[in-house]
Order: sequence, then structure tokens, then C-alpha cells
Amino acid sequence: MSNSSSPNEFLLRAFADTRELQLLHFSLFLGLYLAALLGNGLIITAIACDHRLHTPMYFFLLNLSVFDLGTISTSVPKSMAISLWNSRAISYSGCAAQVFFLVFFILAEYFLLTIMAYDRFVAICRPLHYGTLMGSRACAKMAAAAWGSGILNAVLHTANTFSLPLCRGNAVEQFYCSLPQLRRLSCSGSYLRESGVTVVSACVVLGCFIFIVLSYVQIFTAVLRIPSEQGRHKAFSTCLPHLAVVSLFVSTLMFAQLSLSISSPAQDLVMAVLYSVVPPIVNPLIYSMRNKELKDALRKLIQWVQCRHQ
Repeated sequence: MSNSSSPNEFLLRAFADTRELQLLHFSLFLGLYLAALLGNGLIITAIACDHRLHTPMYFFLLNLSVFDLGTISTSVPKSMAISLWNSRAISYSGCAAQVFFLVFFILAEYFLLTIMAYDRFVAICRPLHYGTLMGSRACAKMAAAAWGSGILNAVLHTANTFSLPLCRGNAVEQFYCSLPQLRRLSCSGSYLRESGVTVVSACVVLGCFIFIVLSYVQIFTAVLRIPSEQGRHKAFSTCLPHLAVVSLFVSTLMFAQLSLSISSPAQDLVMAVLYSVVPPIVNPLIYSMRNKELKDALRKLIQWVQCRHQ
């Protein structure tokens, strides 16, 4: 490939070289993928079908499950195909689409988690104004803002990254097309424009993180002022699942970014699996583990499916 050219395809990194390990990787990822499909699919169906769950919190949870499904569906199936067919190639357009959807789903989920923090803040700190501030139209606008912000960021990052001239081959040292790995293939000094977009996105992400932290500081302050222990327990139980999901999302993403500069390629691979595969599988468990309303809806859904089969 000549200097400053665009390749027709990229070569993704394989998890294993021997056929036995490739089939093991395929089987493992297939199991994880099916678990994510089942968990998030059940939550989406239960919330959509049970009118008791048509509240702001569950509306945002439905969107969260959609984003989780999108994240894992963008990266894992292609990695499974690499192991199954022993072919590392991905087309130029396929790589661009993978970058676009990964950036979109990950950032949209982060913006949605920020909105969910605001929802919990209003529910606990401004309960008398909850119906006004979190009406159906306001919730729809907030969700649309998360989707729109994710799409805008995805368009900017994808367009800027794939407009860079590539001088360092076409081998991507990751099991999917990731922005940092693609930038490493670009010519030296040609990524200033992409760096500007990254700085703007980083400022937005930092602002959302500060908003989440400040929201929970006020939430915990308000909860600790509740006189009854039962009231405090109920308030905490509505916040802890979201706080756990935010902690999982932010920690895996931070470790993955830090690993780009201080770890080996093998560790980069493990960290990428952690933030692209683990949250979509664990999030449904976190939200359904101690949520009685959601568990009841899931139980009724499963019973209905069993009755239909019988």
C-alpha cells in the first residue's frame, strides 16, 4: 500500500491462532452475546408490555437496554466471524460503520446515564415537582437529546478519522475498529483536526461526569435527612442500581483508555472486552436483581410465554 492512501480493507486482531482456541473463543463470545440478547431483550419486552412500568425511570431503562444491545451487536458478531471463518479482514465501509455505531451507542448511553441521574435527583430531592419536570414530553425530549448527541458525536469522529491519510499499514490491533488504533495508522502530524473533536467531546464527557457526581451528592444528602430508616432504604434502593451501572460504565471505560498508553496489546484486548462486552451483560442483572416491579413484570412475561407454548 502506498503512502498517504486509503486501504480497501483493514485487518482486525484475532484472539487466537490455533483452530481449537478459535472455536473456544467463538463459543465463549456466542454464549456472552446470547446472554446479553436475552437479558436486554426481556427488559425491553417487559417494560413495553407492562403498563405499570410506563414511568420515566423505566422508559430510560428501556433506552439503556437498546444502547447496550447496540454496543455488543456492533463488535462481538464480527469478532465471532473472525474466529469461525479464520478471516481477519473487514471492508473499509464496514470498519467505518463499526466506528460510527460504537461511538454512537457508547456516548449515547453515557448521555442517557446522565439524564437518569437527573431523574433520580428530581425524584428524591424535588418529589413535588417530579410530575411537572419529568412528564412524558420532557422525557421524550431528553431521550431524543441523548440519541441526537450520540449521532452527532459519531458523525464527527467517524468523518474526521476516515479523512486522515494512512501511512502505517492496515492492521488494527484490536478485535474491532477502534478510534485510537485507527489513529495510530495515520500519518504523523495529520491528526490535529481529530484531536480538536476529541477535546470537545472530552469536555462534554467531563461535564456530564461532574453533573452525575453533584447530583448524587445532593441525593445522598437528601436521603440521609429522611427520618425513617424504611424511607432511607427505599430511596437508596431506587438509586443504587443506576449508581452501580454508572460506576461499571465509567470504570471500565477509564481503564480501557489508560491501558492504551501503559499496557501491552494483550491487555488492551482484555480491557476492550471489559467495556464493550461486560456492561451489556451485567446491566440487566443489576437492574432486575432488587427491583420488585421489574421482577414481577419479567415473571409475568415468562409465564405468558410458557402458556403460549403449552
